[in-house]
This record gives sequence, C-alpha cells and structure tokens, in this order.
Amino acid sequence: MSTAPASSPPACAHRHVVIEGPIGVGKTSLARKLALLYGADLVLERAEENPFLERFYRSPRTGAFPAQLHFLFQRVRQLRQLRQSDLFSPLRITDFLLEKDRLFARVTLDDEEYALYEQVYERLAIDAPVPDLVVYLQAPVEVLQDRIARRGIRYEQGMEREYLDRLVDAYTRFFHLYDAAPLLIVNAADIDFIGNDAHFAQLETEVSRPRRGRHYFNPFRG
Repeated sequence: MSTAPASSPPACAHRHVVIEGPIGVGKTSLARKLALLYGADLVLERAEENPFLERFYRSPRTGAFPAQLHFLFQRVRQLRQLRQSDLFSPLRITDFLLEKDRLFARVTLDDEEYALYEQVYERLAIDAPVPDLVVYLQAPVEVLQDRIARRGIRYEQGMEREYLDRLVDAYTRFFHLYDAAPLLIVNAADIDFIGNDAHFAQLETEVSRPRRGRHYFNPFRG
C-alpha cells in the first residue's frame, strides 16, 4: 500500500524576511503564519517579556525610557544570535527591524532621554543583518484601534489616539526614506490575511517573489 509523499513547503526567493508595521496591524500574526507555511525559523520581538511595557502604557512619561532600553538590549541579543546562526537557516522570518527601535525612541522619549538613548545605541556598535525583503503593513489609526481592542491585551486598552497618530506618522516617514533592503508596502486596512485563506495566498505570492527596490501591494478584496 503506497502513501502519498508529504508536500514540501512553497519556495521563497529570500533567506531573511522582516514583517514590520505599527502596533495592531498584524505583523506578528503574519510572521507566524508565513514561518509555518515556509517551515522557516521565526524570531519575534517578544514584547510580553518587557517588564516595563505595562508601566509605559499606564504612564508613558515615566515608563518610556526603561521600556525602550529593554527593547534595545533584547533586539541586540537576538540579532547577534541571528549573525551566529546565519549559515544554518535556509529561511528566517522576523517581526522587527532594529532601526524600528530608534523610531519608537524618537516618538516616546523627550530630548534629554533620546540623547542618552543615542549614546547607548552608538556604544553597542550594532552590526544588524540586512534582510532580503521588508514587508511593511500599513493601516489607518482607526483600524489599529479596532484591532487592538479586539485582541484584548489589558494594558494596551488605554492607549491614547494621539500616541497612535504619532507612531503611524513616524512609520510613514521612516519607510518613505527606507532603502536599505527591498521593500514591499502592503495596504493591510481592509484585508484579513490571518482569517481569510484567499487574502493570505495573495500576499504570500507577493512575498515569495524576488524583489529589488520598492513595491506596493493592494490586495483584491473577496
């Protein structure tokens, strides 16, 4: 009695794919689903391990600096591990760029704190690996607020609209100038990549292609 061979994962033209975007846009869920499909190594920023994050959402003025430093040190450790294991992974998917850390720092810290943060950042002499593709998920603040409310993480529920406005604006400006790696900008406002298989298949096709430069993707709704 013969058995059908196990299906192999679909091909992807890249070895290191980064999923990015503001809080609530779905980057971690998408990174998980792509990694499962491709059989890839998955590296997540693990925000839940930051002991200062709840304090930041409760009191941004007093909690921002320790939360930001914790994320910086955490990401540096992870990226150093990526460097060490680079030869052994055919495909790796992460849900953060190191450069994103500076973006958040500029949004959350005052001028004196940011100057100190920059001193720490420079002293770390970080040599971050350059991804083969960055997928930037975009969505309006109203969509982010709805998704944050639906996922129900308690300490996120008091997040102020003004903070999200500044964060989305910072992401927009950052990726407007970003040219360190091929970039796929995705309109994620009205599409359910996680719950709708047809939507996910559209995006996976775009992610798997060889890329150079900057590209835009508006999925077909259906």
